[in-house]
Amino acid sequence: MFDKLLIANRGEIACRVMRTAQAMGIHCVAVHSEADARALHVRMADEAVCIGPAASAESYLVGERIIEAAKETGAEAIHPGYGFLSENADFAEAVIAAGLVWVGPKPESIRAMGLKDAAKKLMADAEVPVTPGYMGEDQSAEALEAEAGKIGYPVLIKAVAGGGGKGMRKVDDAKDFADALASVKREAKASFGNDVVILEKWIESPRHIEVQLFGDSHGNVLHLFERDCSLQRRHQKVIEEAPAPGMDAATREAVCAAAVRAGQAVDYEGAGTVEFIADASEGLRADRIWFMEMNTRLQVEHPVTEEITGVDLVEWQLLVAAGEPVPVAQDELSINGHAIEARLYAEDPASGFLPSTGRLEHFDLGREQWRGRRRRRIETGVEEGDMISPHYDPMIAKLVSHAPDREGAIETLARQLAGLEIWPVRTNAAFLLRALTHEEFVAAKLDTGFIARHDAALIPSGEPVEVEWRTAAAIALAEEEPNPLAGFRLNADPRLAVALGFKGETRTIDLADEGDTVAASGFRDEERVVLFSSGEAFEFSLTTRPGAGGAAASDGALLSPMPGKVTSVAVEQGQAVAKGERLLTLEAMKMEHAMTAPFDGVVAELNVAPGQQVAVEALLARVDAAD
Repeated sequence: MFDKLLIANRGEIACRVMRTAQAMGIHCVAVHSEADARALHVRMADEAVCIGPAASAESYLVGERIIEAAKETGAEAIHPGYGFLSENADFAEAVIAAGLVWVGPKPESIRAMGLKDAAKKLMADAEVPVTPGYMGEDQSAEALEAEAGKIGYPVLIKAVAGGGGKGMRKVDDAKDFADALASVKREAKASFGNDVVILEKWIESPRHIEVQLFGDSHGNVLHLFERDCSLQRRHQKVIEEAPAPGMDAATREAVCAAAVRAGQAVDYEGAGTVEFIADASEGLRADRIWFMEMNTRLQVEHPVTEEITGVDLVEWQLLVAAGEPVPVAQDELSINGHAIEARLYAEDPASGFLPSTGRLEHFDLGREQWRGRRRRRIETGVEEGDMISPHYDPMIAKLVSHAPDREGAIETLARQLAGLEIWPVRTNAAFLLRALTHEEFVAAKLDTGFIARHDAALIPSGEPVEVEWRTAAAIALAEEEPNPLAGFRLNADPRLAVALGFKGETRTIDLADEGDTVAASGFRDEERVVLFSSGEAFEFSLTTRPGAGGAAASDGALLSPMPGKVTSVAVEQGQAVAKGERLLTLEAMKMEHAMTAPFDGVVAELNVAPGQQVAVEALLARVDAAD
């Protein structure tokens, strides 16, 4: 086993790898951009090296600089984590050529699975079932349209080099095919430098089933059962679980055996995942599950597999990279209980999932713990006081539950999501909680269209209900002396009425009147109350004089959620606007974000113009309520 490991990643990923490596007695080297100089993975590491500016293209994606850092520090091996360079065969080759150990599959295995058309042909030769479709060399529009007609609509156009939901279009009718094809080719060329596409039969009730593989240099390839990753938003996984609900023993054996054949076909070493698409219109059946692609790395959702098997997959990666065989035989692995993972992101579902950046002034995810036969596990790369940067993926944490059965795993994770306390960064916790507890999810009625189908029920309004106003008032009156940013639970009887404001609305709450409060938590300071309730966070402006004042000065203010550029302004100062009306558009994190009126009113202040660069929390505009 090597003594020193460089982890070529950041955030939660680097922290996850580091925990296992350090527990094994391996000295860990972190790399970081200038923006990540004080990040948690840097603080955890035994030593750290700055490899460039904030932009990933100038730091975490510069393989030469990472290899230099390994040599400078005497690291003997490089673990790429997942994302960034983890599936870059050229980087893997460069690491090996530099005399370092690459903690991952062989470069030729990565290449074999890197292009979807070549991978499907390889899988078909290995008797792995593949989705009906077209993978031919004739890429003319006429030939592709003809093939689509043979497959039958709807069809999926898919860039061979695509990923992350890019380079994919569903086409329902032949008349729309030409435009959709041109769009996919443009996007694929711009994103991947390759506009070759394949066609697949669109599956009407699709479930995303994947199998965890592991191989070694001694010719062993085994599986660690399957996961279900069907809950997706815009092709991005949101909630994952293992084992897959509704998977019977015979179907599991067939799918996992196919995954092993896929690994054997490319002489696979290390951790990998074979992804399948299942037509679940009649339940999970072996003859309706087809190969999609193989991810030649550890997956974000690997903790659910670890929880049901008792295996540390990162430990296995390090052992196999050091030349040792996989520690167990296939028949020594079994499924124990059920595990579910939810991806907690810094984004605001009530505002169209607008990314949320800034400092985590208040941050409490609860604790990892066992309660009876149930377990809660937290994977994160941040702590209270850390910054959520606009430069990188906005995932804050992965929250994982494990219980003897699926019902218990759902309940355990739901409780954790309901009790989260995060401020002022917004999160998707309430959205996750609603998805997790939706009656169809609980009943395991799953497919990849679940979130789109139920989004109206899943996306929180961002507005407090009556009982939350009363609970905020109780928090306001729980202590006579303000205690800034000190979280506390309700612990005192009400003695006064209090006036609270929220987005232009002011209410005087008299807790002597009859009414309920909720099991929530929060804090107050001299000007506000922040309430945490069922995964949401609400900020109320505060005055202890009933009927006095109105909403806080900040009510109606549109603050920039991150550094960005104003691309358009749709209103003028003094103009009347309706709630939800677009006021301006901000470009940030390579996306455009509409900034809308929080309520009916008048644009009282407008501080930006098209083309203007703005800082985080800059006051862009202010709307005065109509009344």
